[in-house]
Amino acid sequence: MLEQLLIFTRGGLILWTCKELGNALKGSPIDTLIRSCLLEERSGAASYNYDAPGASYTLKWTFHNELGLVFVAVYQRILHLLYVDDLLALVRREFSEIYDPKRTVYNDFDETFRQLRMEAEARAEELKKSKQMVKPVNNSKKQGQAQKAGFDKGNKKREGSSAAGGGDDNDEGKGRKLENGHSNGNIFEIDEPRMTAAVNGKENTSSNFSAFDVSKLQKRTKGGKKTDTVVNKGSKVDPKKKVTKKNRVWDDAPPETKLDFTDPVDGNGNEKIEVVPASQGESMMDVEEIISSDSEGEEDDNVQKDSKPEATKKGWFSSMFQSIAGKANLEKGDLEPALKALKDRLMTKNVAEEIAEKLCESVAASLEGKKLASFTRVSSTVQAAMEEALVRILTPRRSIDILRDVHAAKEQRKPYVVVFVGVNGVGKSTNLAKVAYWLLQHNVSVMMAACDTFRSGAVEQLRTHARRLQIPIFEKGYEKDPAIVAKEAIQEATRNGSDVVLVDTAGRMQDNEPLMRALSKLIYLNNPDLVLFVGEALVGNDAVDQLSKFNQKLADLSTSSTPRLIDGILLTKFDTIDDKVGAALSMVYISGAPVMFVGCGQSYTDLKKLNVKSIVKTLLK
Repeated sequence: MLEQLLIFTRGGLILWTCKELGNALKGSPIDTLIRSCLLEERSGAASYNYDAPGASYTLKWTFHNELGLVFVAVYQRILHLLYVDDLLALVRREFSEIYDPKRTVYNDFDETFRQLRMEAEARAEELKKSKQMVKPVNNSKKQGQAQKAGFDKGNKKREGSSAAGGGDDNDEGKGRKLENGHSNGNIFEIDEPRMTAAVNGKENTSSNFSAFDVSKLQKRTKGGKKTDTVVNKGSKVDPKKKVTKKNRVWDDAPPETKLDFTDPVDGNGNEKIEVVPASQGESMMDVEEIISSDSEGEEDDNVQKDSKPEATKKGWFSSMFQSIAGKANLEKGDLEPALKALKDRLMTKNVAEEIAEKLCESVAASLEGKKLASFTRVSSTVQAAMEEALVRILTPRRSIDILRDVHAAKEQRKPYVVVFVGVNGVGKSTNLAKVAYWLLQHNVSVMMAACDTFRSGAVEQLRTHARRLQIPIFEKGYEKDPAIVAKEAIQEATRNGSDVVLVDTAGRMQDNEPLMRALSKLIYLNNPDLVLFVGEALVGNDAVDQLSKFNQKLADLSTSSTPRLIDGILLTKFDTIDDKVGAALSMVYISGAPVMFVGCGQSYTDLKKLNVKSIVKTLLK
């Protein structure tokens, strides 16, 4: 049963609701749809599922882009109503005929909706009956095809077994190839659960090296000794002679010095670590980035290149007349060439394919049915819509001012806790030290918590950063429960009066359930103020997999009814990607979390904010 049907403007004014239904929706599915789907450029999706306590809804929608109207239908997910799409199309057509921008009440539409609903339900019933009539015929055909395939398969198996037993060199056996593309006369049957092979050694006798022998593999698996080994006599090296590479010596060069950049050691054996004061250099977080505005002509040239396939399809006079008079309404076919070029451009900038596809679908849904203005090309209209969508996605929906949150926590006499999570080798510890340096420049007392008790050298690495920055570090060594270590670190920071606790965690792959369970426990037990996902700017499609599975695991493995997910993103190695900035868009789109920091170098000052305008300009360049 249909729960609700609403018609409202893009500005949020509700024009009409179905009074006949009158069901009180549990939760706020419409608000969630607008906030999580329509405003986040996910309107190209077919439907949206909303879960509330005691109810699960499916929402479907359609737009009238020329009038700026949104039509939304809500129904119980378990019902699978077939007539909803047809009903929305009928309601859209009928309501657009009576719509007046000056009117806000449409009570006379109730009777029209009742008739449209009966019509849509009748069509769905007819379609259902027609499918039931056709279904037995299809089943009989499928059964016949399955039986035929089974007989053919049995015949092939008999032929294969006879060829294996008789050793005949038929044409089919010679034509088989292995996966690497080389033919050696071996025949493999993949359909059987147990692999069988017929070995024909005629083609292998001319080779100098022996081919793959199944008997050797069986001997090795049974624990037998290696009997046959191929040894190249010319490759023997005398173990007594140790070959060392000599450095090149130039004629006018000064005497060679040892290139040793490790920290020096005093007479007592203690390391002399260089101290980096907070006043040594200004962090790039506090420096405003200046964007150089390129000429308009370059963008126009790019747009013309993208629109060439479209221009060749139509005559010169028709395209000129259309640019002057304007097109009546944009259709999907008009948008496809420009959207395809735009999708390819986004993918070359390292945007994940799935994200680029969804963005183009959302832009198409927002432009379809709109009237093209005079002296405006379709490609430039599509690019302008895509630019607005990208700015809307990358702009944070909430405040990301950490300093303000730190001072608010300080007033409550508790430390502000930040947990750094991510996969292996992305630079969590290094960028944690950069964040600590930036906080020190703003007179914020910081303490590090070494909760990476899994990787060898992780505690020593963080200890070195703490010594260089002259800040305290809480550590308990290795093979300890990181959740307990983090809890004790927060208690120590409360006693010492530290303003911020930066918690370093072990790198873990998104599919490693034991480590993900430990991370979920750490977040649940300590309830940090900020969970930062540290990700590389080098990743492409894997960004979608990493973030979606991290969020999914944190939600599934948490014992809380309202699990904590990723709050923000720290993007590392941003100085190595040139114009391939698509990972930022992929991560923000899939998680909804903003990019709060960008790592762009190896020193403590190389940390900056994400410049949304610069990213959008680079993506569309």
